Amino acid sequence: MTTLSPYDSMSPVTQAAYRAKAAAADLAPLPRVTKDDALLAIADALEVRTREIVEANARDVAKARAAGTGDALVDRLTLTPERVRAIAADVRHVAALPDPVGEVVRGSTLPNGLDLRQVRVPLGVVGIIYEARPNVTVDAAALCLKSGNAVLLRGSASAYESNTALVRVIRDAVGGAGLPADAVQLVPGESRESVHELMRARGLVDVLIPRGGASLIRTVVTESTVPVIETGTGNCHVYVDADADIDMAVDILVNSKAQRPSVCNAAETLLVHQDIAADFLPRALDALADAGVTVHADDRVMAYAKDSRATVVPATQDDWDTEYLSYDIAAAVVDSLDKAVAHIRLWSSGHTEAIVTSSQQAARRFTQLVDSTTVAVNASTRFTDGGQFGFGAEIGISTQKLHARGPMGLPELTSTKYIVTGDGHIRR
Repeated sequence: MTTLSPYDSMSPVTQAAYRAKAAAADLAPLPRVTKDDALLAIADALEVRTREIVEANARDVAKARAAGTGDALVDRLTLTPERVRAIAADVRHVAALPDPVGEVVRGSTLPNGLDLRQVRVPLGVVGIIYEARPNVTVDAAALCLKSGNAVLLRGSASAYESNTALVRVIRDAVGGAGLPADAVQLVPGESRESVHELMRARGLVDVLIPRGGASLIRTVVTESTVPVIETGTGNCHVYVDADADIDMAVDILVNSKAQRPSVCNAAETLLVHQDIAADFLPRALDALADAGVTVHADDRVMAYAKDSRATVVPATQDDWDTEYLSYDIAAAVVDSLDKAVAHIRLWSSGHTEAIVTSSQQAARRFTQLVDSTTVAVNASTRFTDGGQFGFGAEIGISTQKLHARGPMGLPELTSTKYIVTGDGHIRR
């Protein structure tokens, strides 16, 4: 008679989590050079096996187009040889970054002679639940490995072929470099039940990070028993102040909206001070038209659109709360900087807001009053990105205020512990 072990009776998701927990314990003490060698092996493998990856991705893209998926989501899903090379370059960048593990956050010798140090340590097992962004598969694996964490990856069914190919390449490279291959795993299954199992794996998974639309994030935050780092949607604003340089403001607006509209740091709302509207809006509307952007305008913006080349439609209440992820933008004229701030406070998702102004006083007031993860002065919202901030690839952009906020790089994938060293000390 064959006796099954408790492990054999577990679901595939639970088994994967146990393997990840064991791998995390092996990863935690590894020196930087070992982890970096594994990352470089991953980067090389991605380039060598680009054709395999792109062919798998093409099957996902074909299914998405057949299902009528919008252009913005298809763009997020698509991998080209150039994008694979860029992803490999990001992995090499992560390898070149300082290792946060073991960093002393603070330390001192206490009056009683005890040596006290607070040091960074890996979180353990990180679960990532994300939508049709196969680049996240590699970014998450690289950042988690560098910071000594095992990672469980649960991408969307729409990217299943792409993610399967990428994880296969990564695991082969990691195993060949001497790290436990189970440090990087694709969560088994394509059903929603596998997602729910991951969300309930408290004690095996140390933290979950959702990346995707508002519905996905809300579901993970409200239904998970595993601690969650909330990454929010990007309803980002560009405010053009009364003292803005018009040429600069047009360039920043168009770049923020149209450089890549399908990402969370693209601008979704334009706010214009009434004192500059007559000079700025005709030029801005034409520039947006040239970029193919449809403007969802309030009545005051509509008044400046009569002679414009822009496609302009009346804004509804829903437009102020919309993350378009497309060539659309909401636009309004406001009476003052404080009115712009009030609008942002009401409708923003807390991601990124930008002000264009030559007034230091206005810039200072805007940055003090706006409570988002990133506030840009005379710069595009598109810079809110771990790579652009010099963090290497990011694990996500946190819009919460506990543990991590803004683009999350390597330090945000660590916790800390205290090391207390004495010489026979006892408490009296």
